[in-house]
Amino acid sequence: MEFKKQTLDNGMDVIGELNPSAKSVAVGFFVKTGSRDETEQINGVSHFLEHMLFKGTDKYSATAVNEAFDKLGAEYNAGTSWENTIFHAAVLPEYAVDVTKIWIELMRPALRDDDFNMEKQVIKEEIAMYKDTPAFDVLDRCRKLHFGTHPCGNSILGTEQGIDGLTAEQMREYFTRRYGPNNLLFACAGNFDWQAICAALEKTCSTWQRQPAGREVQPCRGSKKKERIEKSNLTYEHLCLMSPAVPAQDERRFAAYLLATIVGDSVGSRYYWELIDKALAETASLQFGPMDGTGVFCTYIRCSTENVPKVLDTVTSIFADLAEGGVKEDELQKAKNKTLSTLVIENELSHGRLMRLGANWQYLQQYRTVEEDIDSINAVTTEDIHSLIAELDLGDFTQFAIGPEKPTK
Repeated sequence: MEFKKQTLDNGMDVIGELNPSAKSVAVGFFVKTGSRDETEQINGVSHFLEHMLFKGTDKYSATAVNEAFDKLGAEYNAGTSWENTIFHAAVLPEYAVDVTKIWIELMRPALRDDDFNMEKQVIKEEIAMYKDTPAFDVLDRCRKLHFGTHPCGNSILGTEQGIDGLTAEQMREYFTRRYGPNNLLFACAGNFDWQAICAALEKTCSTWQRQPAGREVQPCRGSKKKERIEKSNLTYEHLCLMSPAVPAQDERRFAAYLLATIVGDSVGSRYYWELIDKALAETASLQFGPMDGTGVFCTYIRCSTENVPKVLDTVTSIFADLAEGGVKEDELQKAKNKTLSTLVIENELSHGRLMRLGANWQYLQQYRTVEEDIDSINAVTTEDIHSLIAELDLGDFTQFAIGPEKPTK
C-alpha cells in the first residue's frame, strides 16, 4: 500500500491509497456537508441536492449521466448523512480516470428549475415512505428530541412542508457555499494511475473558487426527555434511547465501538441474552455514532407494548451492571474479534477502503492503515472501557417511543 496526497491551490485535497495488486478501484467525492449544516428554513436541502446532481449538468442530461456510468460498468451511488454527502463509484482499473471525469462534471450540476420542481415530488414521496417505517421514524424523532436546538438534531430528509417551501434559488445558494473546493475531498483506493487522476482533477477542479464553508461544532449532553406517540397501524412498540458519546476525533472511539458491541451486538451481547433470548424483545441493538465534535450511543428496540416496562427495567439493569461491575475480559475479547473481522472483511474491497480513507481524512486529517486500526482496537483494555462507562452514563438517556394506540378504558 502507498499513500498519495496532493492539495490544489484552491484548497481541495486529493488523496489515494494505491494497491497495485487490487483488481478494482473505488473513487469518490466527500463533501463535508449534511443536515447539521442547514438552517430550519432549508432543512433537507443537502439530501435534495444529492438527488439533483444526478439530474445532469450543462454537458450531461439525466439519461446521459446514467449511460456514462453504465458504459464503464461502474457500481455507483451517493448518500447523505447528518455530516457528509458522499458520491462514489467502483470500476475496473482501466476506467479510473473516466469515472473520475464523470464525477468532476457532476460536481458542477445545472440545478435547473424544471428538474428541481419535478424532484420535489420524489423527495416528498421518500419522506412519506420513511415516516411509514417506524424503525427510521423513531430514530429521527429521538434524535431531534435528544439534540434539541443542536444542529445534529436536524432531520436528513426534512419535512414535506419544508421541502414544499424550499426554492431552487435557496438550493443554488447552499450549493455555492457548501460545495466549494476547500470543503471537498477527492479520494481513491485500489489500483489506479495517480498522476493521471491528479491531472484530470487539476485540469477542471483548480478553476473552482474557494467558499466560506465553516461548521458549528460543539458537544451535546442531550435533553434526557422522554416522549411517546401512537400510530393506529402499528402492532409493535418501537423504542429509541440516546445518550452522549465521544466524538469522531477522540482516541476513545475504539473503546466506544467495543462497548457498543458488548452491550448491543445482534448476537451474543448483553441485549441479546437479556432481551432477545428471553423473548422480551424481537430486536435490540446498541450502536455508537461518532460525529464532528460530539457523539451518541443509540439503542433501538422492537417489542410488544405490554413488554415495554420489563424491557426498560432490563435495559436499566444492564446499564447499572456496567456501571458497577464493568465488562469482563472474555466479553472484550469477543467484541474485538467481531470488530476486527468486520474491519478486515470490509477493507478487503476497494470500496471499503475508500470509505474509511475518506472518513479518516475528513475527521482527522490523517491517513490510517488497516494495521493501525487493528492495533488501536487490540490496544483497548477493560480499564479503558470502565473509564468510558464512568464518564458517559448510558443509563441517563433520552427516550422516544412509537407504538400502537392504547385501548381507552
